[in-house]
Amino acid sequence: MLTYQKIKENKEIRNYIEKGDEMLATMGYTEHSFAHATNTAMTASNILWKLGFEERLCEMAAIAGFMHDIGNVVNRSNHAQSSALMSFEILNRLGMSSDNIALVISAIGNHDEHTAAIVNAVSAAVIIADKSDVRRTRVRNTDIATFDIHDRVNYSAENSKLSLDTDNRTISLNITIDTDICPVMDYFEIFLGRMILSKKAAAFLDLKFELIINGTRLL
Repeated sequence: MLTYQKIKENKEIRNYIEKGDEMLATMGYTEHSFAHATNTAMTASNILWKLGFEERLCEMAAIAGFMHDIGNVVNRSNHAQSSALMSFEILNRLGMSSDNIALVISAIGNHDEHTAAIVNAVSAAVIIADKSDVRRTRVRNTDIATFDIHDRVNYSAENSKLSLDTDNRTISLNITIDTDICPVMDYFEIFLGRMILSKKAAAFLDLKFELIINGTRLL
């Protein structure tokens, strides 16, 4: 089986991630490079592992999480579909089985909130992992005075943690934000669609999704 470690070390894939992130940087987007790719991969895999899914699905979730944004090198618009098509060509060439390719590209092609559908456990895990990556270090702009709302929302996040309680079947995104930088309502304005999608993804895994900001449960 083609492993996550081999995918993570693949120079072609890493080049597409790096160049795609460089393009997003010129457009003013937050970080979408190796930190985000690795975080999404590990979180998605761990969600399925903790829920008792077979090792193959955990590995496919990690691969899908790492590759989910490579289509940014083409264009930010419809990047989920570009990422899926690019991933198909690469994984097929690397010898991955068609069953596993289907799992990976379906998850990648359905991770963006504008076109997403939760089609299997791998896609559900990748969605939750991707949307929960909120952190100050994703902001590139160093001039707080020129922050747009996306910069403020991410920079205000002093701490964020995704926790899975298998006994109570809940998955919680607990975020501490500096409200002097970003009011809670600004966070909601930007992330409500993503959190609703995460809630649907959690339900697919028979989980209840919770969003907790500064100790208050909002979803």
